[in-house]
Amino acid sequence: MRLRHLYLNIYVTVLLVLMVFALVAMLIVRHHTAAQHGQIERAVIHERMSAWVELLEHSLPPAEAPSEDQAQALLTWAQRLRMGIALDDAAGHRLATSALYAQRQNVMSNDDVGPSSRFVLSDGRVLWVLRGGGLRPLNGGAGEYGGRARHLPPPEERASVVLGGLALLFLAIAAGSYPVVRRLTRRLEALQKGVEAFGAGHLGQRVSVDGRDEIAALAQSFNLAASRIEELVRANQSLLANASHEFRSPLARLKMALAMLPTTPEHRRPALQAEIDRDIDELNSLVEEVLLASRLEARTALSVERVDLLGLAAEECARVGAELVVGATQAAAPELDGDERLLRRALRNLLENGRRYGGDEVSLHLETSATALRLAICDRGPGVPEAERERIFESFYRLPGHTEGAGGVGLGLSLVRQIAQRHKGSVCCEAREGGGSCFVLTLPLHPVTGSEPVRHNG
Repeated sequence: MRLRHLYLNIYVTVLLVLMVFALVAMLIVRHHTAAQHGQIERAVIHERMSAWVELLEHSLPPAEAPSEDQAQALLTWAQRLRMGIALDDAAGHRLATSALYAQRQNVMSNDDVGPSSRFVLSDGRVLWVLRGGGLRPLNGGAGEYGGRARHLPPPEERASVVLGGLALLFLAIAAGSYPVVRRLTRRLEALQKGVEAFGAGHLGQRVSVDGRDEIAALAQSFNLAASRIEELVRANQSLLANASHEFRSPLARLKMALAMLPTTPEHRRPALQAEIDRDIDELNSLVEEVLLASRLEARTALSVERVDLLGLAAEECARVGAELVVGATQAAAPELDGDERLLRRALRNLLENGRRYGGDEVSLHLETSATALRLAICDRGPGVPEAERERIFESFYRLPGHTEGAGGVGLGLSLVRQIAQRHKGSVCCEAREGGGSCFVLTLPLHPVTGSEPVRHNG
């Protein structure tokens, strides 16, 4: 399972490492505790065996008694105690051997370091006691000394085991944490290289998005920011190149008019002065539209407020002498939240475009639906060919045959589309029935309540 967040990856890794550490530490402590427990258990068993031997010494007949009596007494006590024991006289001759001791005698040696223990009685006799024969460990389990003897390893060997376990634990932690840390740093290094390459001017540089954690989100954010920056740089470069080209025409006309002004006859100077004023107005309009286009491309914050679209449309129609037609089903003045200055600029550009290319018959049709506001600016001009209806919204694009002499620099409709998009709306060009064109601006409508305050952002 791949975790979404980086901190969860680190947290789970730490938990797993701690679990491994706890497991190994538990095994080491258990081994050490078992060894100590075995030592204590052997000491207790030896003490108990000594007590049994002392009891048997006082219960057996004396050494001077007949051998048969000594043997019979030993066998009786061996059966009662269920112990493997044997008895030798002072000379080392075997007097008696219990059944359990005899069964195991073929795998046992009669020395005090083997599976049986040798006890010398006070009268010189020797009592052999099978280790584990009838004596149980402290935990009630099987006798530790039944069968093959288990010897405790020396302290040096136990220390080596502990050190070996710690070394293995260190190697496990190192081996387990390295891939996680290396993968993390490798992704950060790739992101760093991508940022450095983008900063060096490679605007098409992008980084790979691996995983679903914070580093992947950072890489995705970088890619989005890089795409936006590249788009802005390309748009600004194109805008600068086109604006520079558009500046040349009015500047050339101004230069020529100013050069002709001293030698122009007095009666022709008013016309030349009017031409100079038009060129200056064109330059001013071009600068204003270029600055507005740059601001829209940079996506600066809008000054949002409640806008009365009906009043705004009436003012702009009166300014250019266009007819305002309001839908018959319009119950109230349509209002929406937006930037009034930009919306006014969009309507003005569409109305001036209709007046410039569409003749004297220009009208604005305003209709409202439950969710949107529709403004259609219609004219009776030559119309726009269907193949050109999208291109006319590109910056500095003019229809064939429409030169700068007709007015405008090719930014008006481009600004209208950008303003519409900034308000989550759209604009398109449609053919008008009977000839001409209709530019339809559609904006999402925000319902108004009496208690809703006007908002201002900017």
